[in-house]
Amino acid sequence: MTIPGIFRARVTPEADAEKAAEEAARAGTAEAVPAIEVHDLTVAYRTQPVLWDVDLQLPEGKLIAIVGPNGAGKSTLLKAVLGLVPAVTGWVQIFGEPYARRRSWVGYVPQRESVDWDFPTSALDVVTMGLYGQIGWFRRPGKRHRETALASLEKVGMREYAHRQISQLSGGQQQRVFLARALAQDARLFLMDEPFAGVDATTERAILTLLKELRATGRTVVAVHHDLQTVAEYF
Repeated sequence: MTIPGIFRARVTPEADAEKAAEEAARAGTAEAVPAIEVHDLTVAYRTQPVLWDVDLQLPEGKLIAIVGPNGAGKSTLLKAVLGLVPAVTGWVQIFGEPYARRRSWVGYVPQRESVDWDFPTSALDVVTMGLYGQIGWFRRPGKRHRETALASLEKVGMREYAHRQISQLSGGQQQRVFLARALAQDARLFLMDEPFAGVDATTERAILTLLKELRATGRTVVAVHHDLQTVAEYF
């Protein structure tokens, strides 16, 4: 499933999202709750709108690509869903609730260019960060958390690099570490921002395998993608 990148705008007042959730509950509808619902969303950087009047519903259990040229607002839409940029108008819901209530249900793989790869941390530490919603920010990870992180690295072919500094990995390897971090969360919804951009063939195969596995297990994947030549093959 693909969504053309025709967006331009900003994020989600929680009060509006909560009100929408309450109205849906009162309606008692038997329809399935969308994985993501966006209503009348406008996002602006300073005074310049980059997304506006966005309305969409994305069903659960699908592999969805948001496709469009650079500057169309694809990445901004993902950030708005995550609450990383503020909304001028409108609201966003994740499985019928504001993002703040569904945070642990969402795994996020950012663009590689947006990450500080010189930060002194290991691949294992990066993956373990995805578990802090379960661990708690002021508690140390236990054996179970470490095993979960290692198993996630194994799934993307990166277990042997668990103790390697993230800055010492190739671009494709770094991308696989962030995929492992999202996997470790055992999320229901995965948001991926250009996961195939600039990766090697090994990482490309790993991502494709992962996408198929996630879809087979009923997870929802929403990925920003810019290459029209490969969108049908990948999604």
